[in-house]
Amino acid sequence: MKKILYSLSLLLIMNCAKDKDSESKGLSSDNPFNVKLNEPIDYANVTGEAIEEYVSYTIDEANKSLEAIKRVTNPTLENTFLVFDDVANNLSKANNNSFMLYWSSPDSLTRAKGLEYSQKVDSLNTVINSDKAIFNQFEKFTKTEDYKSLQGHQKNFVDDIIINFKQSGVNLDAAKLEQFKTLKAEITDLSAKYSTNMNTANAVLKIDEEGSKGLPESFKDTYKTADGTYEIPVMPATKGPVMDNAENESVRKEYITLYSNRGADKNLDILNQLILKRYQLAQLLGYRSFAEYNLVTKMAKNPETVWEFINGLVKESKPKALKDVEVLKDYRNSVAKTASGTPLNAWDVNYYHNQILKNKFNVDNEKIREYLPMNQCLKGLFEIYQQLLGLEFREMKDASVWHKEVMAYEVFEADTLKGRFYLDLYPRPNKESWFYGVPLSSGKKTADGYEVPVAMLLGNFTRPTETMPSLLSHSELNTLFHEFGHIMNSMSYDGEYSLQAESKADFGEAMSQIFENWIWDYDILSSFAKHYKTGETLPEKDFYNMLDAKNLSSGLFAQGSLRNCIYDMNLYDKFDPNNPIDTDQLWRDIDKQMDVMNWYVEGTHPQASWIHINTHPTYYYGYLWSEVYAQDMFTMFEANGLRNQSTGVKYRKIILANGTQRDAKESVESFLGRKSNNEAYIKSLGLE
Repeated sequence: MKKILYSLSLLLIMNCAKDKDSESKGLSSDNPFNVKLNEPIDYANVTGEAIEEYVSYTIDEANKSLEAIKRVTNPTLENTFLVFDDVANNLSKANNNSFMLYWSSPDSLTRAKGLEYSQKVDSLNTVINSDKAIFNQFEKFTKTEDYKSLQGHQKNFVDDIIINFKQSGVNLDAAKLEQFKTLKAEITDLSAKYSTNMNTANAVLKIDEEGSKGLPESFKDTYKTADGTYEIPVMPATKGPVMDNAENESVRKEYITLYSNRGADKNLDILNQLILKRYQLAQLLGYRSFAEYNLVTKMAKNPETVWEFINGLVKESKPKALKDVEVLKDYRNSVAKTASGTPLNAWDVNYYHNQILKNKFNVDNEKIREYLPMNQCLKGLFEIYQQLLGLEFREMKDASVWHKEVMAYEVFEADTLKGRFYLDLYPRPNKESWFYGVPLSSGKKTADGYEVPVAMLLGNFTRPTETMPSLLSHSELNTLFHEFGHIMNSMSYDGEYSLQAESKADFGEAMSQIFENWIWDYDILSSFAKHYKTGETLPEKDFYNMLDAKNLSSGLFAQGSLRNCIYDMNLYDKFDPNNPIDTDQLWRDIDKQMDVMNWYVEGTHPQASWIHINTHPTYYYGYLWSEVYAQDMFTMFEANGLRNQSTGVKYRKIILANGTQRDAKESVESFLGRKSNNEAYIKSLGLE
């Protein structure tokens, strides 16, 4: 997924003179978070106590800086907004690091403190962003001549902070503001419980040798038990191998049932509460729906624009989707001797799609996997990104990390440090189970020099064993290139203010989606796709077979994504407290409305383990919204060459480095030298 993340836009620290009696106790010298500018955090020695001290100290210092803003007589950009950006930067770092360790630390106490203290920062952010005294200082500045003279990124910086305060309830009366704060705290708590329930579900598919037919031998070896049966953990890393390959239909159905019920015993009720409380929060601020409230700060601006976008793509992709269903049904009927009128089951889609790939296009994803060992893929990915973007990655030997498998790198442009990133690639107990590019700190100018951005790639790829390296499918390679695109987006920011580091949420995926195109070029892929045993390069004919089959089921899969968009928007734009949504029935209703196939598996609750509708409501349409921009921008590389550094550096400086310093649409058109359109996206799906 995507750049998700838990950087809560707000607040932290100014070194102003303090009365000795009021001065806070400094952070302990041996606290792993007590580091100098651009010095790595000592993650290996982080404990729950260290998180508690670090976040408490950060909050204390933030409050002092904010009180200093309130005492200013004549607000200026420097003594109000820039101090606020410092506050935002430091609180964001405290929150991001705490939450990252909640997601990924192997220590239970560290995870618990990480969650607890990230929630404390979240609560403080709610208080700060609705603080009328601070807001009044900001508004005073907007009445000055200095404000009227602001242009470009500085004006955007000030205006965005003002909008954020308004969206945070600053203009509510005292009673409603308390309701707003209570709702925000309750939503944060419920969201954390949802994630914990999802990540600790620990469902297991138990099958015998008969049930394992079709599964790759290396995959079977990983999960074989002493008695000759198989116990396969139900998680994103195992979904593809089982659903694509299990010959036994009942095994596929059992797996998808287990997968779609993770956390359902608790999360269905939590989701209902989240939907209601988000609706109530929006109503407090005068919005018809949570979507209307939430979309104000996104490119789309309002639900009407999103619905128009979704419905347009539904209409364009439906004819191809209907043909795709018939192709899958015809193949199923021919091999399984199924009656021609039998509907296509949801648990059969990926299996028969894969069978057609194998038998009609000569594409065997499991054989291709043998040419994509993780180490080779990382080496190739690094070489491509470095050459294209004019950067250099230097591994940090013996880096202090939160788990022995984590790797750390520093990013340079010539001899200038540009950033630092961590790779945490494999699943383990209690770790967040999805895929993310996670920002840990944003770039910004400071009095002591430039503070470089830091990020981590959280993955759950198939882990290596004693006898086998981690082997990626081409789809998983796509995910790796995508998520690393988020890392490069983070590393590229070199703006003045931390609060401008992240782009509009519905444009954020574009900067990583574009890089998925590189693995569909044989010259690029063959530079690192080498067989893990023989070193043989991926045969050209195998690649072009994949390319020929690229748009097999593309309409159907597009409709599947759009189905998720519609579901997300229904939860948060169509909610009626007098007629609450049945979140299971909603799947059935959408399938009927789209009229392509019945995706819903009776007895399942996929909404109980879907991170987006939990932590990023009204976000899912952004994947397709961003994809339109990504494919349009890729036309520049198609024209100039996929290794063309001048185009890559231009892309880095105009698009990746932008954040919200400049309107995203303006930046895209500056990069393209023309108006943007959706022609390349439609072509990429084979829908022209």
